[in-house]
Amino acid sequence: MTAVHEPERIIGADRILPVVVLGDATRAAPLADALTAGGLRSVEVTLRTDAAADVIRAMSRHPDLLVGAGTVLTPDQVDAAVEARARFVVSPGFGPAVVRRCRERGVPVFPGVSSATEIQMALDAGIETVKFFPAEQLGGVAMIKALAAPFRSVRFIPTGGVNAGNLADYLALPAVVAVGGTWMVAPDLLAAGDWDEVTRRTAAAVAAARPA
Repeated sequence: MTAVHEPERIIGADRILPVVVLGDATRAAPLADALTAGGLRSVEVTLRTDAAADVIRAMSRHPDLLVGAGTVLTPDQVDAAVEARARFVVSPGFGPAVVRRCRERGVPVFPGVSSATEIQMALDAGIETVKFFPAEQLGGVAMIKALAAPFRSVRFIPTGGVNAGNLADYLALPAVVAVGGTWMVAPDLLAAGDWDEVTRRTAAAVAAARPA
């Protein structure tokens, strides 16, 4: 397993990728502890706050946690994420410039797709694992089934509207490598510093994913 494929292996083993929006870097270390206590080894930190790079850097210090950067929209953000020690990059859509910069920096990228055309673009770029976003709004499980039929080599990480109630339906699909979600790292939990609840929800998600 090469380093560039290691993030996909870890995310695929977890089957759950928490998507974090955190504006206070002082909460990054306890959040990392809470997620790993719940049984997860990977997390996506979105670049939606001014503190995102510091959050990635702080969470990356945890020895048992693979930290990636999400909502990456530009090549400069790829650079900032890599310099903050992000181990993978996720974007909401397919951006050729972002994909090129990730290749140049040697960091795995999971671009977002919402259509057959964008999946074809990803394949043309040599990418077979993509984020399907926003999953529920695009047709959810039924849409992934339809897309997986012609694109048999593609693996999906559906994100957007995935929650504790429907994650098993997504994970039952052979084409789904993992799901992305926010319910175990909800903003109110992070704002309150309720790390016990983060761990509880994480452990419940891990348990729900296991038999799927």
